[in-house]
Amino acid sequence: MTLRIGIYPPSVDRAGADHVREAERLGVDSVWVPEAWMYDALTPLAYLAAVTERVRLATGVVQLGARSPAMLAMSGLAMQKLSDGRFILGVGTSGPQVMEGWHGVRFDRPVTRTRETIEIVRSVVAGERVAYDGVVHQLPLAESQGRSLRSPVAEGELPIYVASMGPANLRLTGELADGWIATAFLPESADVFLDPIRDGAESAGRSLDDVELTAAVTLEFCHDPEPVGRRHADGYAFTIGAMGSPTTNFYNLAFARQEFGEAIELVHRLWQDGDREAAAAAVPIEIGFGTNLIGGDAEVTERLRLYRDVGIETLRVQVNAQDADRLDHIARLLDLVAAVNAE
Repeated sequence: MTLRIGIYPPSVDRAGADHVREAERLGVDSVWVPEAWMYDALTPLAYLAAVTERVRLATGVVQLGARSPAMLAMSGLAMQKLSDGRFILGVGTSGPQVMEGWHGVRFDRPVTRTRETIEIVRSVVAGERVAYDGVVHQLPLAESQGRSLRSPVAEGELPIYVASMGPANLRLTGELADGWIATAFLPESADVFLDPIRDGAESAGRSLDDVELTAAVTLEFCHDPEPVGRRHADGYAFTIGAMGSPTTNFYNLAFARQEFGEAIELVHRLWQDGDREAAAAAVPIEIGFGTNLIGGDAEVTERLRLYRDVGIETLRVQVNAQDADRLDHIARLLDLVAAVNAE
């Protein structure tokens, strides 16, 4: 398995674009732009398409329900044209707080919505006349003046990657997606995620090799890993305590399936009770180390081997460094990756 490195732009401005161009020159393979409730993901990527030549350009991720499937397909077709085929449409369902609080869209049937969106987008991109009778989406609308339309600019190819954590969505990823966007992933417990993806792939006559596996990490080179790992673990208190409603938090469920269930329940309870400091201290340090690349060359190299050995192909890297050092740290990481790939 050959590891590749993707990065997140440090900012959504010209300085961030300059950074991406330099990272491309160093050998970075892809750029991932997230979407929460700040900037959208597609506009920055369109700008990056104009100022880069080689790197793959991925949404990491656009929120399903914020746009219609047809609009996603239209944006994907435009990005493929602008980037000469370098675009990856990364999609995810987000959660009820964002979808219902920010977009005003009911968060229901997330797996069904994902399936229907992928099928409709692929129909548009294939140049088919689009007609779809689903649970979430009906095209054209029944008892309406709508017509079944065909895109005159269909390209035929648009890679779709899915951000999934729950077993049903993981199986769907294996069945339909071109790639997987992993979060809250520890390579030590990779089978928790990869077994359902494999099952879904095989049910569709595919294999796990047909799905590019990507995982998010933060890179922080340091001489003393212990306090840095503790700090990264502390940072998960917000994810565990606030990223979701009191009853629905997919990150918590993912960590629980990786045998952190009791600790996650404690962190969530402390956060909800308003004791943020105690919640941070209760996050297991193993989560801070297990989801990131922390330490010197030896420690980072060992983590790279773990990701490689479980089948991760692309690490989506957030570089935690001063602006002046960020590119140097990327170059250092790429050297370590090259050495691991040569083993």
